[in-house]
Amino acid sequence: MPTKLMLREVTKRFGKVVAVDKLNLDVGEQEFITLVGPSGCGKTTILRLIAGLEDPDEGEIYIDGQLVNGIGPGKRGVHMIFQSYALWPHMKVFETKEYSNISFPMKVRQWVGENILSRAEEVAVKLGIPKEHFSRRPGQLSAGQQQRVAVGRAMVVKPQILLMDEPLANIDPQSRLRVRQEIRRNHDLMNLTTIFVTHNLIDAMALADRIAVMNEGIIVQIGSPREVHQRPINDFVADFIRSAEMPSFHFGGDR
Repeated sequence: MPTKLMLREVTKRFGKVVAVDKLNLDVGEQEFITLVGPSGCGKTTILRLIAGLEDPDEGEIYIDGQLVNGIGPGKRGVHMIFQSYALWPHMKVFETKEYSNISFPMKVRQWVGENILSRAEEVAVKLGIPKEHFSRRPGQLSAGQQQRVAVGRAMVVKPQILLMDEPLANIDPQSRLRVRQEIRRNHDLMNLTTIFVTHNLIDAMALADRIAVMNEGIIVQIGSPREVHQRPINDFVADFIRSAEMPSFHFGGDR
């Protein structure tokens, strides 16, 4: 599997706090990686460094073999779904003639109207976004509905790397499984490279080809979900896995 993303000795500090500490990570093309770990361990900071929203204090980041340190977020071919949704409050969920939250990525790429409508409707059906919500603005939607729109906006076009920061956090349990399945299905169909941050180990284990367990800015263990679950490398990983009280289920890495 060709390497899509490389982090080499990447360090990020915020004052005296070392959020990411000499971290190394290789992500293969079309691979689905999940990052898990306690709050404050550096998961979201890694996404922001890859996206170009933060600059590393030390180390190098490569996408397709190209050093991207100093390259702006809009020029990396990376799309990030934020936990806070980051929807445009003045735009409707979707419309073809004007810019809207779901149509925006397609319009800036100069897609024509029929293709925009067809793709938006396809993604909306998959994610459970009803057509009656198309004319609404984010402030008229629930937290879970806004999250589905944010996921849909990321899925209408293919980024080089898709970064997802807790995209299922505010989705109701009934819809969670469906959206999770569509995230993985679209990853496979679009041949995406995806890095997914979550506190939910069940989501992480079900989705990932490999899972990276983090603590205090470093990756403590990385491997298939089954490997990490059944052969934790140390007491920290074992305790972290046990804390989730996970039922028996299909591991993502068994695909």
